[in-house]
Order: sequence, then structure tokens, then C-alpha cells
Amino acid sequence: MKKTTKEQILEVSLLLFSEKGYDAVRVKEIADVVGIKAPSIYKHFKSKQDIFNAILEESNRRYALQTASFNMEGLDPKMDVGLFETITDEHMLEMGEALFNHFLHDEFTSKIRKLFTIEQFKNQELANLYVMQYMDSPLQYQRMMFELLIKKGLMRKGDPEIMAMQFFSPIFLLLVQCDANADKEMESLEKLKRHIIEFNRIYRS
Repeated sequence: MKKTTKEQILEVSLLLFSEKGYDAVRVKEIADVVGIKAPSIYKHFKSKQDIFNAILEESNRRYALQTASFNMEGLDPKMDVGLFETITDEHMLEMGEALFNHFLHDEFTSKIRKLFTIEQFKNQELANLYVMQYMDSPLQYQRMMFELLIKKGLMRKGDPEIMAMQFFSPIFLLLVQCDANADKEMESLEKLKRHIIEFNRIYRS
């Protein structure tokens, strides 16, 4: 199915942003690659910032579809706690691998992460967004989830904030490792499974 001009603008913009950085890309350059005149961009988006916001929205939409495939909301622990009350190790491993692959291979998600990595030392706004999206938000979700599971007696008592760091940090490290070296993917997936099993052994009641 042929992509609309709006979809092409988003994909080309994301590619250029991830290769050159957000500030280095001009609207005219996006238009040239798409094969349209620069003023035509503004029929679809108000500004370059508007394009970037649409890219983030598309990435979030794709994440929501991924989590929904597991009957998981993905952002609100109170809505997801029921899933983790009865989840088996096998199901958790399937979810962990699917989400890891999503962040590693989804076109929008992986390129946005590359963009953030480039821009975090040059653009404070994007650096803050990077920290919020890939550190603060997942850590907050997991901390709240662990608090709920501890209260229900399904996890051993501990510091939920530290538990969240202990769970998430190795996953993020493996993701960064794969970004730097694609040949590490199979090894990282194996380590991810071992990490989830070990974490459950230590903390789940």
C-alpha cells in the first residue's frame, strides 16, 4: 500500500533526525528527500517541532499496540497489576523478549532512541525528554508496580525504588549494547531471560 505524503514526511524526518540530529535538519531538506516543495510540508505540519511531536505520538501508538497484545496497558500500574498477580515465568519471558525486540527493532522507537542519544549533549530539551521517556517513566511504572505487588504479598518486602532500578538497569544496558553492536542481539536476549528468571527468584514470593 502506497504511503501518504504525511507518512513519508514522518519517516524521512525521523531518518534525517536520527542521522544528523534534530537541530541540523531543515524543513527544506525533508521536503527535498520526500520529493515535494518545502511549502507543501506546511499543508500537513505547522512546523518542524510539529513533525517531531507527531513522530513521538506515532512511537507511543506503536508501543500501545505492542502492550495491548499482552492485554497490558503499559503506562498505568494499577491497570496492569492484575496481569502480574498470576503471570507465569514463561509468559513474563515472552513479554520481556517481545518488548525488548520492540524497542530494538521498531522503526520509530529505535530511531528516536538514536536521535536522543545524539542530541542529549547538545539539546537540553531533548535530553530531558530522553531521561523522562527511557529512564524516569519506566522506573516510576516499575516502582509503583512493585509497591502494589508487595502490598498484595506477591513480592518480598524491599525498597520498590531500588527494586525497579535493579530490574530495569540491566535491560537498558543490554539494549544499549545491541545499539552499539547488532551482533550482540542473541547473546543479549539470552541474558535478558536469565535476568528475569533471577530477579523473580530473588523477589517473587
